[in-house]
Amino acid sequence: MGAIATDTGGSIRQPAAFTGTVGIKPTYGRCSRWGIVAFASSLDQAGPITRTVQDSAILLKSMASVDPKDTTSMDIAVPDYEAAIGKSIRGLKIGIPTEYRVDGMPAEIEELWRKGADWLKDAGAEIVDIAMPHTKYALPAYYIVALAEASSNLARYDGVRFGLRIPGADVLEMYENTRAQGFGAEVKRRILIGTYVLSAGYYDAYYLRAQKVRTLIKSDFDRAWQSGVDVILTPTTPVLPFAPGEITDPVAMYLNDIFTVTVNMAGLPSMSVPSALNKDGLPLGLQLIGRPFDECTLFQVGHILESNAGHFKPTRWW
Repeated sequence: MGAIATDTGGSIRQPAAFTGTVGIKPTYGRCSRWGIVAFASSLDQAGPITRTVQDSAILLKSMASVDPKDTTSMDIAVPDYEAAIGKSIRGLKIGIPTEYRVDGMPAEIEELWRKGADWLKDAGAEIVDIAMPHTKYALPAYYIVALAEASSNLARYDGVRFGLRIPGADVLEMYENTRAQGFGAEVKRRILIGTYVLSAGYYDAYYLRAQKVRTLIKSDFDRAWQSGVDVILTPTTPVLPFAPGEITDPVAMYLNDIFTVTVNMAGLPSMSVPSALNKDGLPLGLQLIGRPFDECTLFQVGHILESNAGHFKPTRWW
């Protein structure tokens, strides 16, 4: 019926968008991260991927809790998420960030975004344009913060206490062999970049500056909430679904995260709802971003998108 996943910069929402499923990244601290391999501790959050919005609400209600083994988990009452489904959204204010209209975004995604806004408007919501001026800095700031934390977190995988161990002539060679064979190419790349930005002489120039940008990104969302916006609507990804191995350039792959990383930087809840099939029969998703710990409104609005889009399955290509 569902799966549990983790989302550091979009790893619940983007796979959900490309597979015609519902994926929700809860507010940072809503679910325990105990037992998860830590990538970026200030960004990681666990959440469900399911077939429907209702299933997602049911699973999240079981997952959400405080956990003494995870000091970042929040001791906040868990509402009945499922009860929010089916409620009217009349009077809710839906924000459309102008900065998310990026150059080169496929017309199919632009059209779906417009259609999604129309669905919500027809259901009684008010659609308003909002400004999020620091969005353009989000991706580089995210990849500095996330990779710095990954470098620190993954240092524990040295073959000593747990995990893989590859023997060597001495302890140093054992470390080198273990990390060389235990990590894939992309993980090694991220560790190296993260170690670099934390190194002497670069910490202030990169890591501290990225943290300041992170604060500015959060302030963009805070202004939207203060203006009365209840939910923000965006595409989940700026690209159409692609075949495994089709994108080989790491930077091109990182650019796909542009609509999702801002949410993690601000610690907000966000949901991807399957909303259409493209001309090749592959799924496209719309993303809803909510106020902190207001997942109920995401389920409420997500159900409207789901009801208008209908349930569909991608064309079988395998």
